[in-house]
Amino acid sequence: MLVKELEFRGIRKEHLGMYFEELGAEKVTDFFPYTYSAECWTGQILSEEIISITSTFKVNAVFVRFCAESTSALEELIKKYRYKTSRVGG
Repeated sequence: MLVKELEFRGIRKEHLGMYFEELGAEKVTDFFPYTYSAECWTGQILSEEIISITSTFKVNAVFVRFCAESTSALEELIKKYRYKTSRVGG
């Protein structure tokens, strides 16, 4: 099984979990690490912490693990997941 871990900032962990579900996974656990399982892959929300950018500006950082059976499946999963986490500034 191939594994890749990424960090997402400024997105609530609940939304990150919802994105796994939208990609076809079912939630397996209700505590850290939150685990989502699909036919050929699994995703985990490992942890969340608050990061100080300045003394008054703080954002959350959520660490996510992706696991898939093949390189192509892992790349496709991450591509679809990143699309869901895209934010357009204004």
